[in-house]
Amino acid sequence: MKFLICIFVGFISLGALKAGDVKVNIVDTSSEPIKNAVVSLTPLFEAPIAVSETQKAVMKQQNTMFHPFVLPIKTGTSVSFPNFDEFRHHVYSFSKAKQFELRLYGKDESNELIFNEAGIIALGCNIHDNMLAYIYVTDDPLYTVSDVQGSAVFKGLPVGRYAMSLWHPDQKSKQDSSHQEIEIGNSNAVVGAVLKMRSVKRLQKGPDGQEYNE
Repeated sequence: MKFLICIFVGFISLGALKAGDVKVNIVDTSSEPIKNAVVSLTPLFEAPIAVSETQKAVMKQQNTMFHPFVLPIKTGTSVSFPNFDEFRHHVYSFSKAKQFELRLYGKDESNELIFNEAGIIALGCNIHDNMLAYIYVTDDPLYTVSDVQGSAVFKGLPVGRYAMSLWHPDQKSKQDSSHQEIEIGNSNAVVGAVLKMRSVKRLQKGPDGQEYNE
């Protein structure tokens, strides 16, 4: 077992899930749920499968914060950066996978970029130091983000084995996303995962000091 993650899989009856639906529950080493963790799946077999949307995505600037805090996208996706605030923003990233600057632009204006390389892009604003967000660009065909309960759900998956990857900006190991194989059967599935997290968290807070919690 790798240092970063341990996995346990069970098949149980859940009212909200149907056959082929998979729920991934992610917690830290204190059993606290982890929100904003990216979960991605790749089938290890040949079968027709509905992939996650790849065309367009949105990273808003509103109330002096980015929304969402973590945005997973497929490689090649176009992301727009609309500004809904009454003042200007200057969005930038120095990340290896995509370095760019969206110079000062104001309310109801937007910029758009295509992300052609898989990797993790940290976003900031040159005007507002509190603003922080991440774009997770992946080649995996299926992906989603965990909610406040630490849960991520995939619907209607074909039976078979899948490679599962997890990533969070506060995971303790700075390796690429950790991988594990899971088996999806004819019943709905619940997968549990434990991530080792940093003691100091990367948080986005509003100008009033309130933590972003969408």
